[in-house]
Amino acid sequence: MPRILIAVTHLLGSGHLVRARHLARALAGAGHEVTLASGGMPLATRQDEPFAFVQLPPVKVEGVDFRNLLDEAGQPIGSERRATRQAMLSSLATSLRPDIVVTEHFPFGRRQLAGEFMELIAAAKAANPQLLVLSSIRDVLVAPRTERIAEAEQRIASHFDGVLVHGDAAFLPLEASWPASPELAGRLHYTGYLADAAAKVAAIDHGEIIVSGGGSAAALPLFELCVAAAGLLGQARGWRILVGRGVSEAAFAGLRDSAPAHVIVEWARPDFPALLAGCALSISQAGYNTVLDLVAAGRPALVVPFDAGNETEQAIRAEAMDRAGLARCLRLDGETPLTPRLLKQAVESMLTDAPERSVTIDRSGGAAVCGIVARLLGGRG
Repeated sequence: MPRILIAVTHLLGSGHLVRARHLARALAGAGHEVTLASGGMPLATRQDEPFAFVQLPPVKVEGVDFRNLLDEAGQPIGSERRATRQAMLSSLATSLRPDIVVTEHFPFGRRQLAGEFMELIAAAKAANPQLLVLSSIRDVLVAPRTERIAEAEQRIASHFDGVLVHGDAAFLPLEASWPASPELAGRLHYTGYLADAAAKVAAIDHGEIIVSGGGSAAALPLFELCVAAAGLLGQARGWRILVGRGVSEAAFAGLRDSAPAHVIVEWARPDFPALLAGCALSISQAGYNTVLDLVAAGRPALVVPFDAGNETEQAIRAEAMDRAGLARCLRLDGETPLTPRLLKQAVESMLTDAPERSVTIDRSGGAAVCGIVARLLGGRG
């Protein structure tokens, strides 16, 4: 049974870990012995996972400051925590002797953790000289600096056997966010979008406007706009704002206390897909997993991408959704910053005249990635 070790560290939201779990489940379901090592903040886990899970001493970031890594208490991490994380990963590689190591997001991102990723690869190759090393990336990357493109491509050429792109090239090719050289393009393996196998969801049909924002606090400005827009729109239709656990209790209380009577503010719920399937309209950001939820639900949607700092990922994805008729894209900032009144108008428009969907996207990433891995293992020297 081939052994696979996946290493992931989510820093802001939970999307990277959610995607890595989908990958681990798919590979374990295909008969691989999978271990997932996570270096971000702990999240609730299912008890019946088909893979082994290892939690490293966690790190996180504040806002969009990805240069400064913090511990659970919000304090800058020191060399001791870095050394412990690195030692745990190297020890895992030595004991497991994996056939494949998958580094989530690295070397296209997570440069601040390059040392531990490179040590992991070195230890795994020492334990198993026939090791395959794969990078696992989402459909869109943050726009890179020129020198970082060269650095990532050099690492791919020297240390990696391929790159799993969890997206659909026909809908949104990697080149929309990262200029791939011919050498890199030859190593890309598009899997389709990666999610758990779709199950039939019984819609909870309240005819509500459902607002969601992923797991971090990055959606707070959107939530506040929605509370204000709901007040302007009147009480004819209910709103439900689902707040991720990355939002502080104080901020949550502030939202709830400021909301009109027809707006429910509550913590994110496990039956979110059912709420989404029965909503009149979804308003959300444009994270990877959120977009998959929207496509599966097939409901009218407004997407307001998170674009603070140098973050371009969600804006690129949201604009692609707009072009495809999957959602209408609004921007918080820019030439016409979003205001409560503009959001109210957009909601009214979508409730009466939602765009017609012109494309579908490939969401078969779980099955496809298993075929790609089998092919790469079969071609090993």
